[in-house]
Amino acid sequence: MNYGFLKVAAAVPTVRVADCEYNCNQIEQLILQAETQGVEIVVFPELSITGYTCQDLFRQSQLLSSSEAAVARLVRFSADKDVIVIVGAPVPAGDLLLNAAIVFQKGKLLGIVPKTYLPNYAEFYEKRWFASSQDLRPTPVNYAGEQLIVHSDPMLFTTAEGVRFGIEICEDVWAPTPPSNHLALAGADLIFNLSASDELIGKHAYLESLLSQQSARTISGYVYSGCGFGESTQDVVYGGNAIIYENGQLLAESKRFSMDPYLQTAQIDIERLRTERRTNTTFVNAQRRMLSESVCTIHCESVHNHPFKLERHFDPLPFVPTDEKRDSTCEDIFTIQAMGLVKRLQHTHSSKVVLGISGGLDSTLALLVCVRAFQLLRLDRKGIYGVTMPGFGTTDRTYHNAIHLMESLGISIREISIAKSVTQHFEDIGHDIHVHDVTYENGQARERTQILMDLSNQVGGLVVGTGDLSELALGWATYNGDHMSMYGVNSSIPKTLIKTLVAYAASQLDATSKAILLDIIDTPISPELIPADDNGNIQQKTEDLVGPYELHDFFLYYFLRLGFSPRKIFLMAKNAFDHPDRAFASHHDGDEIKKWLLTFLRRFFAQQFKRSCLPDGPKVGSVSLSPRGDWRMPSDAMSTQWIKEAEVM
Repeated sequence: MNYGFLKVAAAVPTVRVADCEYNCNQIEQLILQAETQGVEIVVFPELSITGYTCQDLFRQSQLLSSSEAAVARLVRFSADKDVIVIVGAPVPAGDLLLNAAIVFQKGKLLGIVPKTYLPNYAEFYEKRWFASSQDLRPTPVNYAGEQLIVHSDPMLFTTAEGVRFGIEICEDVWAPTPPSNHLALAGADLIFNLSASDELIGKHAYLESLLSQQSARTISGYVYSGCGFGESTQDVVYGGNAIIYENGQLLAESKRFSMDPYLQTAQIDIERLRTERRTNTTFVNAQRRMLSESVCTIHCESVHNHPFKLERHFDPLPFVPTDEKRDSTCEDIFTIQAMGLVKRLQHTHSSKVVLGISGGLDSTLALLVCVRAFQLLRLDRKGIYGVTMPGFGTTDRTYHNAIHLMESLGISIREISIAKSVTQHFEDIGHDIHVHDVTYENGQARERTQILMDLSNQVGGLVVGTGDLSELALGWATYNGDHMSMYGVNSSIPKTLIKTLVAYAASQLDATSKAILLDIIDTPISPELIPADDNGNIQQKTEDLVGPYELHDFFLYYFLRLGFSPRKIFLMAKNAFDHPDRAFASHHDGDEIKKWLLTFLRRFFAQQFKRSCLPDGPKVGSVSLSPRGDWRMPSDAMSTQWIKEAEVM
């Protein structure tokens, strides 16, 4: 600090959502730029290590460990630099996950400041992932290679020349009593705000007024850094605000909506601020109310490292109920699915449903649910319109199973071949019908959905979706084809559970229906979009293309329900499946598990856009991919960290 001036900077890096390594690279470049320009303190946006818009990925241990590793790397990077750096990251503290600011300089972690006020309204859902500092008791943490106490007390940082600064995070400054009030009264000359405020019409002007007033009220320098380009634009856009005030006066402001990283600097007159405070008796009197608290730290003894061996065994089918609870659980699941449909039918004043019946597992379960719902409503089953739509890949086995099942259940049957209409469509778009590519396959799926939608208008009914949770996880559905319906009764039922549910239903029905259902269970899973082989057998088998569903359902459960890292999921999968002597599970060796785990991760991240616009459907178990319920994830989140770990296993 020369002549009372201290140079500060608000940095706005470009980010990739959930790609901590990329974000770390961008932050390093801006730190180097700040050091070169003589900046003494630089602040980055809220959750800048991970990206603010990770949503439910904040529950993933892989993201948290990658974020911590990135912070440790940045701390080491700062070892030969004078600049004080403030970055944002999710920080686990005991039972809590904090949205925090990390402060470091010269290779030393100086402190962790948790966010106080978590927005949970409109487009914000932070309480879904994070705890407030108000929920935090003094907690020792081992973070980025250093041990320290994380607490909720006001925290001040003092530079070598005695300049004091405090930190608040985004929503904190929008609160009726911002933490910066207390920080300033405790002696902070400067306030740094790590933010992720999205851009709305009129909001920027309000933000400038808010920051100006807060800087003036606290007689402080106020340095604000907001998320910019690269954050998910799934529902909102971030402008990348870098704004610096001094006692209400705007010193510097960046241009918004830049696609490049940038550093906004300014010199703040600390001496002037202190003089203003001394002469403002109201400010002096307000300081009387500040209290300080002491923290007691207890250190445990160190332990030796020992080789790790997994001594537990894991169920290879975590979604499937155990034998002793199977029937009661299956009955509950059917009831939940049926009651969801019952409510939707009552709300829409409808007594008819339309659904495609392929002779496969998913449509079979959906049909059984419709039958149960009509029983509860005391409606005639003839109001259930089962539509079989044979195409180029339909086999005799699935066709006859579809027809016979509908006949045995006494519903209305419609048979509409799609061959003629799809052939005409291929002619219209100039596609060679002999080229069996994605256009060939998806054209059939979309034609079937169009038929179902139009029939629903014709009879005044709802299109009931048949797609399941496993397909949603892998994106194994045609966008705007079988992906779409008016109500998806199977949306939270994984493929491994569907087999169990259909088998349970078979045990409750007459001999004819039971025989059909058991054959459907034994039929290879296939969308039947590619012609059968010369013997009329299914040629396109889903599990040959995307992998065994029992593996994918295992991955899905531990990835989504518990947020485990790929490395841990791999270890558990080997425990569950790489044991030929276990009669209750299929055998899959380590190489096969790794192969399909990589497939799962790639497809799960790449196909989120399909899940972001799913039709309504009932949640049944502890795992769901509904964008309105259990899983909110930006469609453009990066899988880099997860793939990288899985590849080196």
